Order: sequence, then C-alpha cells, then structure tokens
Amino acid sequence: MTAFNLPDVGEGLTEATIVQWRVAVGDTVAVNDVLVEIETAKSLVELSSPFAGTVTELCVAEGEEIEVGTRILEVAETAGADSGAASDSPSSSADATTQASESGGANLVGYGTVGAPSSRRSKRRAASAPQSTPAAAATPQAPNCAAKPAAAVSAPAAPPASTAPAAPSAHTTDRQRVIEGQAQMPAGTGSASVTGLPVLAKPPIRKLAKDLGVDLNRVQPSGKSGEITRQDVVLHAEQARVFHNIETPEWGDQREERHRVTGVRKQIAQNMVRSMFTAPHVTLFVDVDATRTMEYVKRLKASPDYADTKISPLLIVAKAVIWAIRRNPTTNATWTDEEYIVKNYVNLGIAAATPRGLLVPNIKDAHTLSMRQLAKALETLTITAREGKTTPTDQQQGTFTITNVGVFGVDTGTPVLMPGEVGILAFGAVRPKPWVVNGEVQVRQVTTVAASFDHRLVDGDVASRFVADVATILEEPALLLD
Repeated sequence: MTAFNLPDVGEGLTEATIVQWRVAVGDTVAVNDVLVEIETAKSLVELSSPFAGTVTELCVAEGEEIEVGTRILEVAETAGADSGAASDSPSSSADATTQASESGGANLVGYGTVGAPSSRRSKRRAASAPQSTPAAAATPQAPNCAAKPAAAVSAPAAPPASTAPAAPSAHTTDRQRVIEGQAQMPAGTGSASVTGLPVLAKPPIRKLAKDLGVDLNRVQPSGKSGEITRQDVVLHAEQARVFHNIETPEWGDQREERHRVTGVRKQIAQNMVRSMFTAPHVTLFVDVDATRTMEYVKRLKASPDYADTKISPLLIVAKAVIWAIRRNPTTNATWTDEEYIVKNYVNLGIAAATPRGLLVPNIKDAHTLSMRQLAKALETLTITAREGKTTPTDQQQGTFTITNVGVFGVDTGTPVLMPGEVGILAFGAVRPKPWVVNGEVQVRQVTTVAASFDHRLVDGDVASRFVADVATILEEPALLLD
C-alpha cells in the first residue's frame, strides 16, 4: 500500500483545492498517468502518478481545500514495479513526484495531457478488474483516509468476474488509419468534418474550440497528419473574439448560490485589496485618433510575413507601451518603503479573462522582441491562458501591465495596479467617431487610453508624458521605426 500526499508543486504555496479526479477506485494506473487536477492560488495543476498499481482509496472529495502533505490517494502497487515512492511521509510523496517530473514524465504544471487517455485507462481497468478489485476491497483503510469518511469517495460496484478484456474499438483503429492517411470516414462512427474524415484534435484543442464556440466539424485542418491545430481554431473563430456573450443562460434553480472563496479568486481578491490600500492610485485619460494604427494593422494582416500570426491593435499598443517606458523609466519600477527599483527590462503583463478568473501572464523581456516576435508571443500567451494552461512562472516578475477592455466593447476604465508594479494601462474599444482634422470634422477611428500609476513614485508630469507618448505612437505608428 502506497500513499500519495499532496506535494509542493514548486509555487511556494501551502494549500490547494481538488478540482477533478482523473481516476476512480479500482482503476489501474501506470507511472505518469494523471491522477488529479488541483487548483492553487495561481494555476490549475495536473498531478501525475510516480508509481504503478491499483487505486484503492480517494481520501479527499472534489471541491475540498487541503494543505500540502495531506494524504489524497492510496494505491496498491503492482508487484515488482519501480515506483520510486516507498514511504507514506509527505516528503517522500513529493520527492517521488519530483523524480517523475525530472525523468520527463510527470506533469506538475498543467501543460498538455501527459497521462494515458481515458479510453486506454478504461481498457486497462476492464482487463484487470477481476483480479485487482477484490484485492482492493480487502485492503484495510489507511488511518488518514479513515479519519475523513465524509470526504472519502466510495468505490463503485465491482464488475462481474466474467468480464473480458476490452478489445480495441473500431473507432480507435479507424482513427489510427485516418492519421496515416489510409481510410475514409466509416459509416456510423460519428459526424464528418469538412474533409469527410473523423475530426482529429487533441483534448486541449477540443477545449479551446468549445470555449470559442467553434464547431470542429467545420474547421479545415492543417496538421501534418490531418489534425486540427490551435491556429486552425483561432482563425476559424475570426481572430478569437471569444468573450462576447453568445447566449443568455437561464436563472439558476436555487434562489441563492454560495461559493467558497478559493484558488485564483482568493488570490485576485487579496492582490486587489493589497494594491488599492497600499499604493495611492492616480489615473489619467486621453482620447486618441488611432486611424493610422488600424491601417497599419490591416497592412500587417495582409503581409506574407505575418500570415501565420494573429494581428490586432493590441500589438501596436504593446509596442507603444515599451517605447513609452524607455522614455519614462520610473513607470517600470517597484516601490518599497526603503527604496525603489527601476527595471531596465520589460516583462509585459497582459490581463487575460479566463473561465477561472483574471490571470495576468507576462511576456519576459518583451523589450528585446521584434514586431513579429511580439505578435507571436501575444498570440501564445492569449491561447495558453484561454486553455487554462498558464503556469505560475508565466505570472511572476511582471514589470508593467496592459488590460485590453476594448475587446468587450468598453471605452475605458480605471485599472488597478498589479502588486509590485507602479503602472498599468487600459486600452479601450476603437470606434468610428467624429474628429477634427485640419479644422474639418472627419470620421476617424478613435480610442481612449487610461493609465493608473503609483503616485508615491510616478509624479503627475511623468505619468502625463507616458500617456502622451503612448498616444503619439497610436496616432503615428511609423515612429516605431526610428
């Protein structure tokens, strides 16, 4: 019997919430199979198994918040398996998980799908059920699990002893043939895509398509094996305008709903309170004629050099912010009561609305990137955040933040500083509006820029120059070529 304790996933955090179990009692797991998805204050994290065997107990229920070192699962190890974890202590469980990660298998930061697909796990479970399930049932409960009967998850009924190992399904076989380009869509295996073949897409891509409201059957795949890629989904979603409400949901069945404040929402609340009651905010606003920026964006979209890259006005705003920071360096700093630290580099944070709440990943050393490199970095950051794959490292060490409220059709706002930063800029919607040009009223593409600063360090003249510099670039992006 081997216990799996909640490890320290390297974020310096002491607690996490069980989001979703990926295994059930009686399942047979192999090394590196994903066991559970947890939520910390910074990200969603998948924990992989450092040992092989049969799951005998789930000690914590989904939705429960627990501390690092808490026993969450027990496994009856397979005889002779090299588990790498032979102790019930919290440290040994964490060490075993770390060893698995260093060997290239365990997935502790939520990137990709490392464990075996659910279909493969189901086949293993069906094949081993007659032998493993009675043994699991006869295994005595561990003291830690027995102490928490309310949280423990009960085992499902054991399958009949006559259950035969599941053979590979026709769907799986046909799928492999399609990957190899050898088969057409067989009758009765599901809906056909635009190619007439089964839809081939990895789980993260399917989740992205669901979030974007994209029907994968209508997406033209561009992958080497006929699979749908991230770029295919994004392009089909028309530059990923995903956060406009598609439909109005029905009222909930309950008159009131109570939700525990945990994970990302808890961290957001603490950060915002700390920022507002620590840093004296000052916010400046300016209306900008962004017509030439929109024309520049249109030219970039038509350029072959940017054919595989998502281009939006946010790219020009990001370049403008970096340019303005260079001219006003104290806007890119950290304040303490003893000193302030001016950063001669820009880790540019981009506020991203996700199903889990507001995340602010940042592009490291954004000041060193070319226009095309910055465009690719923005695209990767946005897609990663919407897929829920943003890591804690992605959100650390930011120096300045941009929040793009214009994507929601909002003109502007008064953004709140990220803790540890002294500046943040809000970019509003770009709309056709009347504008005076050379004494005549014309219809121009107009936006509003707002920027908040920590007034302990950023004086009014510096803040004003910064906002004016950003406006200057949006009015004439050709200045970036200087």
